[in-house]
Amino acid sequence: MDTAQASHASGRPTAPKSSPADTMTKRVLMYLLIIVALLGIATLVLKVFLVHPTSQDIKTNEYQALFLTNGQVYFGKLTRTDNNYVELTDIFYLQTQAAQPAAGANSASTQQSLSLAKLGNELHGPEDAMFVAKDQVLFWENLKDSGKVVQAIKAYQASNK
Repeated sequence: MDTAQASHASGRPTAPKSSPADTMTKRVLMYLLIIVALLGIATLVLKVFLVHPTSQDIKTNEYQALFLTNGQVYFGKLTRTDNNYVELTDIFYLQTQAAQPAAGANSASTQQSLSLAKLGNELHGPEDAMFVAKDQVLFWENLKDSGKVVQAIKAYQASNK
């Protein structure tokens, strides 16, 4: 029995033989489909993992905390971001001060206190604007008016009018 008779005897039709051009077309379409799928996955990964906040995400009527890669935190108003820098104005930062032990207390137990310092009062006299490279920024947060930092900023501003 030849192949044609064998396929009819088993009840299954035989597929016609495809030409080399059809095989090449199917391969090209398959490769294009794979490339499109990979590009789609790459785009999704970039959007999920590399999305950076933009100027539209900043609540300009509130203060922000800007956390840097060196551990420093600045508080102020983020006024803009671009591809390379963020700009912070009306800047404050935390300053650590060693408090003197009380009389009669153990002199080995010095305590540290935190205070909020206004940028611009340093020896080098910087202006009240800072441009920070984006790769130095870990993240930033919008601060509530009811938080202690914003309350301290407002108290400082009220006493320096």
